[in-house]
Amino acid sequence: MPATKTVLVCEARVPLVRGGAELHVRGLVAELRRHGCRAEIASVPFKWYPKEELLAQAAAWRMIDLSEANGQPIDLVIATKFPTYFVRHPRKVTWLFHQYRAIYDLAGTPFSDFTHSEADVRLRDRLVALDNRMLGESARLFSNSRNTARRVARYNGLAAEPLYHPPPLAGRLRRGPSGDYFLSVGRLEANKRVGLAIAALAHAPGARLVVAGDGPLRPQLEADASAAGVADRVTFAGAVDDDALIGLYAGARAVVFPPYDEDYGYITLEAFLSGKPVITTTDAGGPLEFVEDGVTGCVVDPTPDAIAGAIDRLARDPARASRLGDAGCERAGSITWDGVVERLLECAA
Repeated sequence: MPATKTVLVCEARVPLVRGGAELHVRGLVAELRRHGCRAEIASVPFKWYPKEELLAQAAAWRMIDLSEANGQPIDLVIATKFPTYFVRHPRKVTWLFHQYRAIYDLAGTPFSDFTHSEADVRLRDRLVALDNRMLGESARLFSNSRNTARRVARYNGLAAEPLYHPPPLAGRLRRGPSGDYFLSVGRLEANKRVGLAIAALAHAPGARLVVAGDGPLRPQLEADASAAGVADRVTFAGAVDDDALIGLYAGARAVVFPPYDEDYGYITLEAFLSGKPVITTTDAGGPLEFVEDGVTGCVVDPTPDAIAGAIDRLARDPARASRLGDAGCERAGSITWDGVVERLLECAA
């Protein structure tokens, strides 16, 4: 592949928010540059409310033609999540992080503001039809996990090839001794279900939990910890920097990560690369592609009691926690960027 290929990675970003998708985009651009490409981010702010705004956001991306910039041809564009794959380019590759899940599997659940009302169904049907067309015109369609690929197959009738990639902190994470606390990492939002980990402490006497991350649910989670009588065993560390997070991973006994149907989940691989097992749930989605019960972690029912049981087992047996973490580290170490970049660039010829 010539070193002069020009690639734009498309990003729909919520201003003032920095999460997994934003880190994913920046990691991809860095790797494209490392592989000799001239790569940059094409970013448009994203707003999802009121619901009708979703059509305007999709139309905004559809109006953008990235076939060239400043008179220079763009060899390839890589779309990532809704609605970036609406962009126009003759060689558009979509590496799907996730669609707008509120109109798909989350509709009608507490994690979505879309109900089964007539108005919501009409809007959903229109957006799904547009997704079918725009994803279908991609020169290649990839996904970040088998879980995301399954959703595309189920709801859009399209086949996506999963491409796993390392987490943003890969290469910097370090292993440490099996510590005396359990760790929760990520945005404090409803679908991450940090509340399950907090509620579990009421059934796991003596266990401590460190919550690294911030978000709109923090006040409620703090109140829940107080109501459950475990506030003295929960530390809300807030949005920590990378160095602090690396230290927290290294010093934990295990990572508790019980999201609802996660797309991929950096946290699983970051925990593994730190030599820590992961406690997750049977409905966690993406993490289940890596966490094997009794091999690299614990997979339990999504209830406080079940999570407490896993916490208690690992709290009582640090040697077992270390063995599970070792197996996870070996699994995560096999995931690299090289194959990902090679597959994405095949359409840039």
